Amino acid sequence: MLRRLVQAHDALADHRPEVDVYVDLLREWRTAVVLCAHQRPITIQPVVMAARRLGIPTATFIFSWDNLTTKGRVAAPFDHFFVWSDQMETELVRYYPDVSNDRIHVVGSPQFEPYADPSLVWTRDRFDQELGLEPGRPVICFSGGDTLGCPEDPAHLRIVCELVRDGELTGDPQIVLRPAPVDTSDRFDNVLQDFPIVLSRPRWEDGGRGWDAVTPRRDDIELLVNLTRYSDLNINMASTMTLDFAIHDTPVVNLGFDVDPTIQRASRYYDFDHYRPVVDLGAARVAKDPAALAEAINTYLADPALDRDGRSQFVDLELSVRPGGSVPAIAEALSEIESRSLV
Repeated sequence: MLRRLVQAHDALADHRPEVDVYVDLLREWRTAVVLCAHQRPITIQPVVMAARRLGIPTATFIFSWDNLTTKGRVAAPFDHFFVWSDQMETELVRYYPDVSNDRIHVVGSPQFEPYADPSLVWTRDRFDQELGLEPGRPVICFSGGDTLGCPEDPAHLRIVCELVRDGELTGDPQIVLRPAPVDTSDRFDNVLQDFPIVLSRPRWEDGGRGWDAVTPRRDDIELLVNLTRYSDLNINMASTMTLDFAIHDTPVVNLGFDVDPTIQRASRYYDFDHYRPVVDLGAARVAKDPAALAEAINTYLADPALDRDGRSQFVDLELSVRPGGSVPAIAEALSEIESRSLV
């Protein structure tokens, strides 16, 4: 049934008027391969259908680590798929059994490539100066989620700040708030007024359509490289940022409790397929209440090497091609796809 529905969907997509426009453009450009950087936006359909008519191979990159398990289906009938890891390849075959392994290319993820670029690394003094931090005090980065998935971020941030204010955390740490790139709301304003928080809002270009239309600026990439490197600890709710910080062996505490008990949302995230390896490998500690949050923070501040093996195994699992190798792997895969089409 699902296969017939997909076939009907593709047939309808092929009749969109934009397809003819892209057929002409692809011919004019003498296109060898069509690569879409995101597999979900419906806007990619016409160009993929146009390439299909012309016999041009198509490929897509699986945009994020949870896109196969928690998001909608791939938007168009691609010939090839670029995935982060062997783990993601297994997930792809599980959910799309018609995709053969020779159409899947393990290339890592280019979003982590900047972490391998030494030219982006600041000195610790510059990091403190750029963010207005006090040297010598620990730095906790609180990574926010989107407003729909993490509605209690401001309440969780307030709890962390209260722990600092009440002297419950070792070393009187400083809090840096980095909201999600798509979160342009004012929901943190009350907390920012009540506590001395450093706001580091992502410097992304916003196309106004959520995650499908935001792109980071170079200065924000540089900032994130150093934030993940020099922070002593990260706090988030089941975010991809767990992986960003783990790449730099920075400890992570996950928020596993709801401030409003009627919401019953937080704990469920840690049972999702894509996030289970974090828990199973011990790559981060999940705090089930404010007291456990304080304990986990203090434990990591006292010994940041704790759970290092879990973080390392987690990075190895999610990124079969490590930062610095993804762009070359993508280029090689595209060359291989083009060569196949010429045979």
